[in-house]
Amino acid sequence: MTIAIYTLTSELHDERAVGEVSREFLNSLDITYDLKGSDYADYGSHSLDLIYVRTGGTEGIFKRLLPELQAKSEQPFYLLTSGKSNSLAASLEILSYLRQNDFKGEILHGDSDYISKRIRLLAKVGEARKSLKNCRLGVIGEPSDWLISSHVDKETVMQHLGISLVSIPMQELLDVLDVTPLRQSSEQASVDVVRNALPVAEQIYDALKTIVERHQLQGFTIRCFDLLTTVHNTGCLALARLNAEGIVAGCEGDIPAMLSMKIAQTLLGVSGFQANPASINPMTGEILFAHCTIPFNMVERYEFDTHFESAIGVGIRGYMREGPITIFKVSGNLSRYFIGEGEMIRNQAKPDLCRTQQVIQLSHPSQTSYFLTNPIGNHHIILPGHHKDQLEGLLCNI
Repeated sequence: MTIAIYTLTSELHDERAVGEVSREFLNSLDITYDLKGSDYADYGSHSLDLIYVRTGGTEGIFKRLLPELQAKSEQPFYLLTSGKSNSLAASLEILSYLRQNDFKGEILHGDSDYISKRIRLLAKVGEARKSLKNCRLGVIGEPSDWLISSHVDKETVMQHLGISLVSIPMQELLDVLDVTPLRQSSEQASVDVVRNALPVAEQIYDALKTIVERHQLQGFTIRCFDLLTTVHNTGCLALARLNAEGIVAGCEGDIPAMLSMKIAQTLLGVSGFQANPASINPMTGEILFAHCTIPFNMVERYEFDTHFESAIGVGIRGYMREGPITIFKVSGNLSRYFIGEGEMIRNQAKPDLCRTQQVIQLSHPSQTSYFLTNPIGNHHIILPGHHKDQLEGLLCNI
Protein backbone atom coordinates (compact mmCIF):
# COMPACT_ATOMS: atom_id res chain seq x y z
CA MET A 1 0.00 0.00 0.00
CA THR A 2 1.60 3.28 -1.14
CA ILE A 3 0.63 6.88 -0.39
CA ALA A 4 2.03 9.69 -2.52
CA ILE A 5 1.77 13.39 -1.66
CA TYR A 6 2.06 16.01 -4.41
CA THR A 7 2.16 19.73 -3.67
CA LEU A 8 0.53 22.91 -4.91
CA THR A 9 2.26 26.15 -3.88
CA SER A 10 1.80 29.74 -5.01
CA GLU A 11 4.98 31.50 -6.11
CA LEU A 12 3.90 34.52 -4.07
CA HIS A 13 4.56 32.71 -0.79
CA ASP A 14 7.97 32.48 0.81
CA GLU A 15 9.18 28.89 0.30
CA ARG A 16 11.21 28.86 3.50
CA ALA A 17 8.21 29.76 5.65
CA VAL A 18 5.87 27.47 3.73
CA GLY A 19 8.37 24.62 3.93
CA GLU A 20 8.63 24.87 7.71
CA VAL A 21 4.84 24.81 8.10
CA SER A 22 4.61 21.88 5.66
CA ARG A 23 7.17 19.79 7.54
CA GLU A 24 5.41 20.40 10.84
CA PHE A 25 2.03 19.51 9.35
CA LEU A 26 3.15 16.36 7.53
CA ASN A 27 5.17 15.15 10.52
CA SER A 28 2.02 15.36 12.63
CA LEU A 29 0.32 12.74 10.46
CA ASP A 30 0.55 9.12 11.52
CA ILE A 31 1.12 7.74 8.02
CA THR A 32 3.97 6.59 5.81
CA TYR A 33 4.13 8.52 2.55
CA ASP A 34 6.32 9.43 -0.38
CA LEU A 35 6.60 13.20 -0.84
CA LYS A 36 6.63 13.92 -4.58
CA GLY A 37 6.61 17.70 -4.51
CA SER A 38 5.40 19.41 -7.67
CA ASP A 39 6.43 16.58 -10.03
CA TYR A 40 3.21 14.84 -11.04
CA ALA A 41 4.82 12.41 -13.51
CA ASP A 42 3.65 9.26 -11.69
CA TYR A 43 0.37 10.63 -10.38
CA GLY A 44 -2.33 7.94 -10.32
CA SER A 45 0.03 4.99 -9.84
CA HIS A 46 -0.30 4.61 -6.06
CA SER A 47 -2.87 3.26 -3.64
CA LEU A 48 -3.65 6.87 -2.78
CA ASP A 49 -2.51 10.09 -4.46
CA LEU A 50 -2.93 13.24 -2.37
CA ILE A 51 -2.65 16.80 -3.58
CA TYR A 52 -1.32 18.89 -0.71
CA VAL A 53 -2.61 22.44 -1.20
CA ARG A 54 0.05 24.29 0.76
CA THR A 55 -1.07 27.87 0.12
CA GLY A 56 -3.75 30.06 -1.35
CA GLY A 57 -3.46 31.34 -4.88
CA THR A 58 -3.06 27.82 -6.27
CA GLU A 59 -6.42 27.54 -7.98
CA GLY A 60 -5.12 28.51 -11.40
CA ILE A 61 -2.16 26.13 -11.08
CA PHE A 62 -4.55 23.27 -10.37
CA LYS A 63 -6.82 24.21 -13.28
CA ARG A 64 -3.83 24.04 -15.65
CA LEU A 65 -2.81 20.66 -14.21
CA LEU A 66 -6.28 19.15 -14.34
CA PRO A 67 -6.22 17.73 -17.90
CA GLU A 68 -2.94 15.95 -17.17
CA LEU A 69 -4.18 14.56 -13.85
CA GLN A 70 -7.49 13.47 -15.35
CA ALA A 71 -5.65 11.52 -18.04
CA LYS A 72 -3.53 9.72 -15.44
CA SER A 73 -6.22 8.62 -12.99
CA GLU A 74 -9.97 7.98 -12.74
CA GLN A 75 -9.92 8.25 -8.95
CA PRO A 76 -11.42 11.19 -7.02
CA PHE A 77 -9.19 14.16 -6.28
CA TYR A 78 -8.14 14.25 -2.63
CA LEU A 79 -7.04 17.71 -1.49
CA LEU A 80 -4.93 17.73 1.67
CA THR A 81 -4.75 21.01 3.55
CA SER A 82 -3.43 22.27 6.88
CA GLY A 83 -5.48 25.46 6.69
CA LYS A 84 -2.35 27.62 6.86
CA SER A 85 -1.59 30.37 4.34
CA ASN A 86 -5.16 30.37 2.96
CA SER A 87 -4.77 26.76 1.83
CA LEU A 88 -8.28 25.79 2.96
CA ALA A 89 -9.84 28.65 1.04
CA ALA A 90 -7.99 27.57 -2.11
CA SER A 91 -9.05 23.97 -1.57
CA LEU A 92 -12.70 25.01 -1.30
CA GLU A 93 -12.47 26.90 -4.60
CA ILE A 94 -10.74 23.94 -6.30
CA LEU A 95 -13.27 21.42 -5.05
CA SER A 96 -16.14 23.67 -6.11
CA TYR A 97 -14.63 23.84 -9.61
CA LEU A 98 -14.24 20.07 -9.70
CA ARG A 99 -17.88 19.56 -8.72
CA GLN A 100 -19.06 22.03 -11.37
CA ASN A 101 -17.23 19.92 -13.95
CA ASP A 102 -18.58 16.57 -12.67
CA PHE A 103 -15.36 15.42 -11.00
CA LYS A 104 -15.39 13.72 -7.61
CA GLY A 105 -13.21 15.00 -4.82
CA GLU A 106 -12.79 15.59 -1.11
CA ILE A 107 -10.92 17.98 1.14
CA LEU A 108 -8.93 16.28 3.91
CA HIS A 109 -8.87 18.79 6.74
CA GLY A 110 -9.16 18.63 10.52
CA ASP A 111 -6.95 17.57 13.38
CA SER A 112 -4.08 15.18 12.69
CA ASP A 113 -5.88 12.15 14.12
CA TYR A 114 -8.89 12.63 11.84
CA ILE A 115 -6.76 13.27 8.75
CA SER A 116 -4.50 10.28 9.46
CA LYS A 117 -7.45 7.95 9.95
CA ARG A 118 -9.13 9.19 6.78
CA ILE A 119 -5.95 8.81 4.73
CA ARG A 120 -5.40 5.25 5.94
CA LEU A 121 -8.98 4.33 5.03
CA LEU A 122 -8.73 5.93 1.57
CA ALA A 123 -5.40 4.21 0.92
CA LYS A 124 -6.92 0.85 1.82
CA VAL A 125 -9.86 1.53 -0.49
CA GLY A 126 -7.52 2.60 -3.26
CA GLU A 127 -5.46 -0.56 -2.91
CA ALA A 128 -8.61 -2.66 -3.07
CA ARG A 129 -9.76 -0.91 -6.23
CA LYS A 130 -6.38 -1.54 -7.85
CA SER A 131 -6.57 -5.22 -6.83
CA LEU A 132 -10.04 -5.59 -8.35
CA LYS A 133 -8.76 -4.36 -11.70
CA ASN A 134 -8.26 -7.24 -14.15
CA CYS A 135 -9.93 -9.69 -11.74
CA ARG A 136 -11.68 -12.59 -13.50
CA LEU A 137 -14.86 -14.04 -12.00
CA GLY A 138 -16.63 -17.01 -13.55
CA VAL A 139 -20.34 -17.58 -14.01
CA ILE A 140 -20.76 -21.35 -14.33
CA GLY A 141 -24.13 -21.88 -15.94
CA GLU A 142 -26.80 -19.18 -16.04
CA PRO A 143 -28.20 -17.59 -12.87
CA SER A 144 -30.89 -19.78 -11.32
CA ASP A 145 -34.33 -19.25 -12.85
CA TRP A 146 -35.78 -17.78 -9.67
CA LEU A 147 -33.17 -15.00 -9.46
CA ILE A 148 -35.27 -12.71 -11.63
CA SER A 149 -33.70 -9.50 -10.27
CA SER A 150 -30.08 -10.63 -10.02
CA HIS A 151 -28.64 -10.28 -13.51
CA VAL A 152 -25.86 -7.81 -14.31
CA ASP A 153 -24.38 -5.90 -17.24
CA LYS A 154 -20.85 -7.15 -17.89
CA GLU A 155 -19.78 -3.82 -19.37
CA THR A 156 -20.95 -1.93 -16.29
CA VAL A 157 -19.02 -4.25 -14.00
CA MET A 158 -15.90 -3.86 -16.15
CA GLN A 159 -16.23 -0.09 -16.36
CA HIS A 160 -16.77 0.56 -12.67
CA LEU A 161 -14.83 -2.26 -11.00
CA GLY A 162 -12.46 -3.51 -13.71
CA ILE A 163 -13.78 -7.05 -13.19
CA SER A 164 -14.24 -9.42 -16.13
CA LEU A 165 -17.21 -11.79 -15.92
CA VAL A 166 -16.40 -15.03 -17.70
CA SER A 167 -19.33 -17.17 -18.89
CA ILE A 168 -18.65 -20.90 -18.54
CA PRO A 169 -21.26 -23.43 -19.71
CA MET A 170 -22.49 -25.87 -17.10
CA GLN A 171 -21.67 -28.64 -19.56
CA GLU A 172 -17.98 -27.76 -19.30
CA LEU A 173 -18.05 -28.49 -15.58
CA LEU A 174 -19.93 -31.74 -16.19
CA ASP A 175 -17.35 -32.76 -18.79
CA VAL A 176 -14.54 -32.09 -16.30
CA LEU A 177 -16.44 -34.10 -13.68
CA ASP A 178 -16.58 -37.07 -16.06
CA VAL A 179 -12.78 -37.28 -16.14
CA THR A 180 -12.16 -36.36 -12.49
CA PRO A 181 -11.44 -39.48 -10.42
CA LEU A 182 -13.43 -40.30 -7.33
CA ARG A 183 -11.46 -40.34 -4.08
CA GLN A 184 -12.18 -41.04 -0.49
CA SER A 185 -12.95 -38.06 1.71
CA SER A 186 -11.13 -37.27 4.93
CA GLU A 187 -14.35 -35.72 6.24
CA GLN A 188 -16.59 -37.58 8.64
CA ALA A 189 -20.40 -37.84 8.66
CA SER A 190 -22.74 -39.63 11.04
CA VAL A 191 -25.60 -40.08 8.55
CA ASP A 192 -25.21 -42.85 5.96
CA VAL A 193 -26.67 -40.90 3.04
CA VAL A 194 -24.24 -38.04 3.69
CA ARG A 195 -21.26 -40.36 4.23
CA ASN A 196 -22.00 -42.08 0.93
CA ALA A 197 -22.27 -38.71 -0.85
CA LEU A 198 -18.90 -37.39 0.33
CA PRO A 199 -16.74 -38.92 -2.47
CA VAL A 200 -18.80 -37.22 -5.20
CA ALA A 201 -18.82 -33.96 -3.20
CA GLU A 202 -15.00 -34.16 -3.18
CA GLN A 203 -15.07 -34.87 -6.93
CA ILE A 204 -17.11 -31.70 -7.48
CA TYR A 205 -14.52 -29.78 -5.45
CA ASP A 206 -11.67 -31.16 -7.58
CA ALA A 207 -13.52 -30.40 -10.82
CA LEU A 208 -14.26 -26.83 -9.76
CA LYS A 209 -10.58 -26.31 -8.95
CA THR A 210 -9.78 -27.46 -12.49
CA ILE A 211 -12.24 -24.93 -13.90
CA VAL A 212 -10.74 -22.16 -11.75
CA GLU A 213 -7.21 -22.96 -12.95
CA ARG A 214 -8.26 -23.39 -16.59
CA HIS A 215 -9.94 -19.98 -16.77
CA GLN A 216 -7.56 -18.22 -14.34
CA LEU A 217 -10.41 -17.21 -12.05
CA GLN A 218 -10.24 -15.42 -8.72
CA GLY A 219 -13.78 -16.54 -7.97
CA PHE A 220 -17.02 -17.81 -9.44
CA THR A 221 -20.71 -18.43 -8.90
CA ILE A 222 -22.34 -21.66 -9.99
CA ARG A 223 -25.87 -22.69 -10.96
CA CYS A 224 -25.52 -25.30 -8.26
CA PHE A 225 -29.05 -26.72 -8.28
CA ASP A 226 -28.27 -28.28 -11.68
CA LEU A 227 -25.88 -30.62 -9.85
CA LEU A 228 -28.84 -32.12 -7.98
CA THR A 229 -30.34 -33.47 -11.20
CA THR A 230 -27.13 -34.30 -13.09
CA VAL A 231 -24.87 -35.89 -10.46
CA HIS A 232 -27.35 -36.16 -7.55
CA ASN A 233 -25.13 -34.17 -5.24
CA THR A 234 -24.36 -30.59 -4.22
CA GLY A 235 -21.57 -28.06 -4.44
CA CYS A 236 -21.92 -27.09 -0.77
CA LEU A 237 -18.74 -28.81 0.41
CA ALA A 238 -16.73 -27.47 -2.53
CA LEU A 239 -17.90 -23.90 -1.98
CA ALA A 240 -17.24 -24.03 1.77
CA ARG A 241 -13.68 -25.20 1.14
CA LEU A 242 -12.86 -22.98 -1.84
CA ASN A 243 -14.00 -19.83 -0.04
CA ALA A 244 -11.77 -20.76 2.88
CA GLU A 245 -8.88 -21.13 0.42
CA GLY A 246 -9.39 -17.59 -0.87
CA ILE A 247 -11.35 -18.39 -4.04
CA VAL A 248 -14.70 -16.60 -3.87
CA ALA A 249 -17.37 -19.23 -4.54
CA GLY A 250 -21.05 -18.30 -4.69
CA CYS A 251 -24.30 -20.23 -5.02
CA GLU A 252 -27.15 -20.33 -7.50
CA GLY A 253 -25.40 -18.28 -10.18
CA ASP A 254 -26.10 -15.10 -8.18
CA ILE A 255 -23.70 -12.60 -9.77
CA PRO A 256 -24.44 -9.57 -7.50
CA ALA A 257 -23.85 -11.80 -4.46
CA MET A 258 -20.55 -12.99 -5.95
CA LEU A 259 -19.49 -9.38 -6.64
CA SER A 260 -20.38 -8.44 -3.06
CA MET A 261 -18.30 -11.32 -1.74
CA LYS A 262 -15.32 -10.38 -3.91
CA ILE A 263 -15.47 -6.70 -2.96
CA ALA A 264 -15.53 -7.63 0.73
CA GLN A 265 -12.73 -10.17 0.40
CA THR A 266 -10.48 -7.75 -1.48
CA LEU A 267 -11.13 -4.75 0.77
CA LEU A 268 -11.43 -6.45 4.15
CA GLY A 269 -9.59 -9.76 3.74
CA VAL A 270 -12.56 -11.80 5.01
CA SER A 271 -14.80 -14.49 3.55
CA GLY A 272 -18.54 -13.90 3.28
CA PHE A 273 -21.54 -16.12 4.05
CA GLN A 274 -24.08 -15.93 1.21
CA ALA A 275 -27.50 -16.41 2.79
CA ASN A 276 -31.10 -15.31 2.52
CA PRO A 277 -33.44 -14.04 5.25
CA ALA A 278 -35.82 -16.74 6.43
CA SER A 279 -37.70 -14.52 8.88
CA ILE A 280 -37.63 -10.87 9.97
CA ASN A 281 -38.94 -9.19 13.10
CA PRO A 282 -39.45 -5.49 12.24
CA MET A 283 -40.11 -4.61 15.88
CA THR A 284 -36.87 -5.99 17.32
CA GLY A 285 -34.56 -5.93 14.30
CA GLU A 286 -33.87 -9.67 14.50
CA ILE A 287 -33.33 -11.50 11.21
CA LEU A 288 -32.78 -15.21 10.69
CA PHE A 289 -30.42 -15.93 7.78
CA ALA A 290 -29.92 -19.42 6.39
CA HIS A 291 -28.13 -21.32 3.61
CA CYS A 292 -26.68 -24.78 3.08
CA THR A 293 -23.02 -23.79 2.88
CA ILE A 294 -20.69 -21.37 4.66
CA PRO A 295 -16.93 -20.86 4.29
CA PHE A 296 -15.07 -23.17 6.64
CA ASN A 297 -12.84 -20.30 7.79
CA MET A 298 -15.88 -18.43 9.12
CA VAL A 299 -17.00 -21.07 11.61
CA GLU A 300 -15.75 -22.48 14.88
CA ARG A 301 -17.09 -25.91 13.95
CA TYR A 302 -19.27 -27.55 11.33
CA GLU A 303 -21.16 -30.74 10.68
CA PHE A 304 -22.71 -32.37 7.64
CA ASP A 305 -26.34 -32.93 6.78
CA THR A 306 -28.22 -33.42 3.54
CA HIS A 307 -29.03 -30.47 1.32
CA PHE A 308 -32.26 -28.98 2.69
CA GLU A 309 -34.55 -28.67 -0.36
CA SER A 310 -33.55 -31.97 -1.98
CA ALA A 311 -32.63 -34.06 1.08
CA ILE A 312 -29.69 -35.48 -0.89
CA GLY A 313 -25.96 -34.84 -1.17
CA VAL A 314 -23.90 -32.89 1.34
CA GLY A 315 -24.98 -29.71 3.13
CA ILE A 316 -22.96 -27.73 5.67
CA ARG A 317 -24.21 -26.74 9.12
CA GLY A 318 -21.69 -24.20 10.36
CA TYR A 319 -21.51 -22.56 13.76
CA MET A 320 -20.07 -19.05 13.61
CA ARG A 321 -18.73 -17.22 16.64
CA GLU A 322 -21.22 -14.80 18.14
CA GLY A 323 -20.27 -11.16 17.82
CA PRO A 324 -20.25 -8.16 15.47
CA ILE A 325 -21.23 -8.68 11.85
CA THR A 326 -21.95 -6.65 8.73
CA ILE A 327 -24.71 -7.45 6.22
CA PHE A 328 -23.70 -6.38 2.73
CA LYS A 329 -25.05 -6.42 -0.85
CA VAL A 330 -24.44 -4.48 -4.07
CA SER A 331 -26.99 -4.32 -6.86
CA GLY A 332 -26.41 -5.82 -10.28
CA ASN A 333 -25.92 -2.43 -11.93
CA LEU A 334 -23.77 -1.18 -9.01
CA SER A 335 -26.11 1.79 -8.51
CA ARG A 336 -27.24 0.71 -5.03
CA TYR A 337 -25.85 -1.04 -2.02
CA PHE A 338 -26.95 -2.04 1.46
CA ILE A 339 -24.69 -2.11 4.51
CA GLY A 340 -26.15 -2.97 7.89
CA GLU A 341 -24.21 -3.60 11.09
CA GLY A 342 -25.35 -5.76 13.96
CA GLU A 343 -24.55 -8.75 16.17
CA MET A 344 -24.74 -12.44 15.44
CA ILE A 345 -26.51 -13.48 18.63
CA ARG A 346 -26.97 -17.22 18.11
CA ASN A 347 -26.69 -20.17 15.77
CA GLN A 348 -29.53 -22.62 15.49
CA ALA A 349 -30.19 -25.94 13.78
CA LYS A 350 -33.88 -26.30 13.01
CA PRO A 351 -34.69 -29.17 10.61
CA ASP A 352 -37.05 -27.17 8.38
CA LEU A 353 -34.49 -24.64 7.09
CA CYS A 354 -31.26 -24.52 5.12
CA ARG A 355 -28.59 -26.07 7.28
CA THR A 356 -26.52 -23.07 8.46
CA GLN A 357 -28.79 -20.74 10.44
CA GLN A 358 -27.80 -17.46 12.08
CA VAL A 359 -29.97 -15.11 14.12
CA ILE A 360 -28.71 -11.55 13.68
CA GLN A 361 -29.71 -8.50 15.67
CA LEU A 362 -29.43 -5.30 13.60
CA SER A 363 -27.94 -2.30 15.39
CA HIS A 364 -30.83 -0.22 14.06
CA PRO A 365 -34.12 -2.18 13.90
CA SER A 366 -35.50 0.39 11.46
CA GLN A 367 -33.17 -1.07 8.83
CA THR A 368 -35.50 -4.04 8.52
CA SER A 369 -37.64 -1.75 6.36
CA TYR A 370 -35.01 -2.09 3.62
CA PHE A 371 -35.67 -5.82 3.38
CA LEU A 372 -39.45 -5.39 3.37
CA THR A 373 -39.74 -2.40 1.04
CA ASN A 374 -36.68 -2.11 -1.23
CA PRO A 375 -34.36 -5.15 -1.06
CA ILE A 376 -31.50 -5.95 -3.43
CA GLY A 377 -32.56 -9.51 -4.19
CA ASN A 378 -32.87 -12.24 -1.58
CA HIS A 379 -29.24 -13.25 -1.01
CA HIS A 380 -27.11 -11.06 1.23
CA ILE A 381 -23.54 -11.46 2.46
CA ILE A 382 -22.78 -11.84 6.16
CA LEU A 383 -19.29 -10.64 7.13
CA PRO A 384 -17.56 -10.97 10.51
CA GLY A 385 -16.89 -7.58 12.13
CA HIS A 386 -18.19 -4.06 11.58
CA HIS A 387 -17.06 -2.65 8.24
CA LYS A 388 -19.56 0.04 7.24
CA ASP A 389 -17.02 2.88 6.92
CA GLN A 390 -14.61 0.90 4.75
CA LEU A 391 -17.28 -0.51 2.44
CA GLU A 392 -18.90 2.90 2.02
CA GLY A 393 -15.48 4.40 1.33
CA LEU A 394 -15.12 2.13 -1.68
CA LEU A 395 -18.69 2.08 -2.94
CA CYS A 396 -19.46 5.79 -2.73
CA ASN A 397 -16.98 6.45 -5.53
CA ILE A 398 -17.97 3.65 -7.91
